[in-house]
Amino acid sequence: MAAWVTEHVIPHEAAVRAWLARTRASQEDIDELIQESYSRLAALESVDHIDRPDAYFFSIARNLLVRRLRRARVVPIEAIAEIDAFQDDMRPSPEREAGSRIDYRRLLALIDALPERRRRIVRMRKLEGWSQREIAAALGISESIVENEIYQGVRAVQRAWRDGEALSAARLAAFEGGERPR
Repeated sequence: MAAWVTEHVIPHEAAVRAWLARTRASQEDIDELIQESYSRLAALESVDHIDRPDAYFFSIARNLLVRRLRRARVVPIEAIAEIDAFQDDMRPSPEREAGSRIDYRRLLALIDALPERRRRIVRMRKLEGWSQREIAAALGISESIVENEIYQGVRAVQRAWRDGEALSAARLAAFEGGERPR
């Protein structure tokens, strides 16, 4: 659990602290809310259900703040506005969601363009989460072959992605320069 928190939650602490500061919470309250958020995370039996650790951490802090504000007699209006704005900050815009879907389909197409064995190994490792050892056993090959295929496959996908980005940028520049798109 400690390793998961270190890798997936602690990098977002500064953003949560900044958000709490915008709600006009005192530094002492912020420290207490962060500590209580970590305590809530530590009490979890498993983190397997958490897809977005950053959003989960923000949600814990937000819920604790809301509870605290409900108990307070006077609540600054700025704090309420920040809490309302928080909901929108955590959801991607429709444009961003659509762009992510397009990027994902493009990535799948680039993986599908790899040679068969390499494609299968990259899919198993990167999309399905198999370990190198599991892939080697399932395919009857050595782990070093699996490692090499993953390395070569990822490099090929990265290269193709960069080439596609460069082509798109060139087409956009030509279009903005008044040329007809090709």
